[in-house]
Amino acid sequence: MINDLIEKIQYAAAHQRPLVIRSSGSKKFYGNASQGDPFDISKYSGIIDYAPSELVITARAGTPLTEIEQALNAQNQMLAFEPPHFGDNSTLGGCIASGLSGPRRPYSGAVRDFVLGVNVLDGRGQQLNFGGQVMKNVAGYDVSRLMTGSLGTLGVLLDVSLKVLPLPAATLSLRFELDEKSAIEKMNKLAGQSLPITACCCHSGLLTLRLEGTSRAVQATHNKIGGEVVSDGIEFWERLREHQAVFFQSSLPLWRLSVPSTVKPIKLAGTSLIEWGGALRWLYSDAPAGEIRSQVAAIGGQATLFRGGDKNVGVFHPLPPALLALQKRIKHTFDPHGIFNPKRMFTEF
Repeated sequence: MINDLIEKIQYAAAHQRPLVIRSSGSKKFYGNASQGDPFDISKYSGIIDYAPSELVITARAGTPLTEIEQALNAQNQMLAFEPPHFGDNSTLGGCIASGLSGPRRPYSGAVRDFVLGVNVLDGRGQQLNFGGQVMKNVAGYDVSRLMTGSLGTLGVLLDVSLKVLPLPAATLSLRFELDEKSAIEKMNKLAGQSLPITACCCHSGLLTLRLEGTSRAVQATHNKIGGEVVSDGIEFWERLREHQAVFFQSSLPLWRLSVPSTVKPIKLAGTSLIEWGGALRWLYSDAPAGEIRSQVAAIGGQATLFRGGDKNVGVFHPLPPALLALQKRIKHTFDPHGIFNPKRMFTEF
């Protein structure tokens, strides 16, 4: 099958025909609109190698996330970055290409922190291998992680090796009645302590925390910080991760604001939900994109139009000229003919 993919890429490069890389399409809403011939990798699927004792799994890009998670769960292990699926058929390739992490991200790490190696096809149809199956410090560019979050604009992911972690022995979710300002202060205060907190959510006057670890550590933390036990805690975090919670049902444009965790409530029109200890703010608002981005930039953050709205404003926060030029050079290095998902990340190329 790889030879077929190579032939399609070489044909597209020779005839300047853009390709839209896709598997299940669960993340097609994310990013700028990209036009071109469909390039389906969904049939390139399956777990290649899984070594539970080494905490490493390698799978093909078209492998459903559910298949990977079932294999890990059978060995009491997990994808620690808690990737959102946004669809029943979500695949590993879409997970890595989108670079999206779930509620556990600030406590365990982001997607790219767990990528050990990748096998990709570049814009010339060349098969390239980066990284491996172990964590190690190396000089130079970490290309395997560069592919993470690139939305398929640099290459076609074939195989991915990931570090996995053991499932926690115990989990408990707690809830506190706090306004947004007090909740932000509490999340940052708790973050400065050695506590087994692995997720947080603040919305509509309620702060919800998740504790994970040994039973003793979880119970000791509950005794220390208090809070009401959430009976459906596991389902709560799953709904939050998959954007199935009531908050995410609005038809307004959904903005993803990345800001310093200590920033006070942002005065923007709309409704918000806070995650990641205050560093991630979801905002439903029909305020002008320029107004949202200028206010967020003023506090040292970035604003992404995550879903809905007018994508003509650009989905991702504008980059300074020097960084944009660097991104353009990287794009040209891996995809010299500009055929992979054009304009998906940057409207300039």
